[in-house]
Amino acid sequence: MRSKFDEQLQELNNEMIKMGTMIEESIAKAVEALGRKDEELAKEIMAGDAQIDRAQKKIENICFNLLIQQQPVARDLRVITAAMKMVTDMERIGDHASDIAEMTIFMGKSRYEANLEHINKMASETVLMLNWSIEAYIEKDKVKAEDVIAHDDIVDTLFDETKNDIIKLIQDKSDDGEEATDLLMVAKYFERIGDHATNIAEWVIFALNDKKEIKESGIVILQFPNGVEYGDSTVYLVIGIAGKDNEHLDILSKIAIKRAIIQGG
Repeated sequence: MRSKFDEQLQELNNEMIKMGTMIEESIAKAVEALGRKDEELAKEIMAGDAQIDRAQKKIENICFNLLIQQQPVARDLRVITAAMKMVTDMERIGDHASDIAEMTIFMGKSRYEANLEHINKMASETVLMLNWSIEAYIEKDKVKAEDVIAHDDIVDTLFDETKNDIIKLIQDKSDDGEEATDLLMVAKYFERIGDHATNIAEWVIFALNDKKEIKESGIVILQFPNGVEYGDSTVYLVIGIAGKDNEHLDILSKIAIKRAIIQGG
């Protein structure tokens, strides 16, 4: 049984690495398309977002089946839970790469020639954070994950500097206000990518936590808006229970009684 479980965990790890590579490539291309005003590359990025969405759904299916079939505990449970949370942030990063690509197309049609100095710096720093967060997951490196979290302050500072640049541009050239707003949106997307990379790093640290004891009982509810496959069914809601000193049995009993009362009217 354990060997089968280990095989499934390895499959999860492999798929996480594949999706991580996808979003790294997507962001790198988005930065390149923005700098060159390359509309064809931008369209390629937008078309590729569907592949990232499919990767997310595949990973969610793997995690769900691991939770139901293997009923993992301790560190295994943390790894699977972290993967389910991380994949949401990874998918959002893919969305933001597509958003930047879309803005690149809009800006490419504009006569406005912008100074992208601070945005380019933001792009470099967020790509670095993303790469580190994925490496931290692959290498199980808590220190690198902590570096990602600390690095987010640099991106936030660059975002503030970019806002100041854009405000000045609007003041100097009010006719270019719409294009300046587009630039601000691009900067905001990079800032959000940094936030998502930070979230990934935080979940890496959570997964690597060696604490084995449950400090207090609790319930976690995981919702899958698009559903995940389980056998011949599609599941949209998963409830996980952690019970201190076998309190999970009491929690299950209370849930069963409550459900019976509701069904009984």
